[in-house]
Amino acid sequence: MDDLFDLSGQTALITGSTKGIGKAIASRMAQYGAKVVVSSRKADVCEAVAEEINRDYAARGGSATPIPCHVGHKDQLEALVAKTEADLGPIDILVPNAAVNPYYGPSKDMPDSAWDKIMETNVRSTFWLCNMVIPGMAERGKGSVTIIASIAGLKGSVELFAYAVSKVAEHQLARNLALEYGTSGVRVNAIAPGLIKTDFAKALWTDPVRMALINEKLPLRRLGEPDEIAGAVLFLASKAGTYVTGQVIDVDGGAGIAP
Repeated sequence: MDDLFDLSGQTALITGSTKGIGKAIASRMAQYGAKVVVSSRKADVCEAVAEEINRDYAARGGSATPIPCHVGHKDQLEALVAKTEADLGPIDILVPNAAVNPYYGPSKDMPDSAWDKIMETNVRSTFWLCNMVIPGMAERGKGSVTIIASIAGLKGSVELFAYAVSKVAEHQLARNLALEYGTSGVRVNAIAPGLIKTDFAKALWTDPVRMALINEKLPLRRLGEPDEIAGAVLFLASKAGTYVTGQVIDVDGGAGIAP
């Protein structure tokens, strides 16, 4: 336990890792020595981000390998896992982060296509990916999975109806999988970010009404930054978090306790 956050030699697969929270997680894990896989749908973007991470953190022992993947397609997820293992070795750390929210508004106006896309990308792909990776971790007797969920899954929501439902499902995936695989040395948790300043959440943090509530009621009176989520994931993936499993950890600036 001489270095609680050292990830040297470990292989980390992070989906949706070319921008925002996912990119921050990949960058910080590489900074602490991990071999990270940078993955999203576009190959050129994956390559550019991997090049940036390698430039910044190769001297510290970390590395980044670009492997594009559309998480909504099971065959592409299978190829992602297979190539990761072939190029970098067994997966020690899994972070299902990729998510979508194509609709913002009341449930009565939501098209079926938006509901299906949210559930397929946010829930089914996470379930698929965990089933592809966790059994191998269990065979080796160790592994860490951190699902990036949301505080949207902790409260009712009008504008984020289906997205919030999908995040509740991810919370329960973490709890169920932690129970199923805990005796095999695999830890599974979820992070529930609050409002983080990313392009993905732009519709929220550019909403003047929502921002007024944040400035008035949120204990920290500000938005979160991607690195503040990355720090929590780093904790869970490292030796520092080896007695934490089955948890949904709010990283929300105090939103959950605000009146």
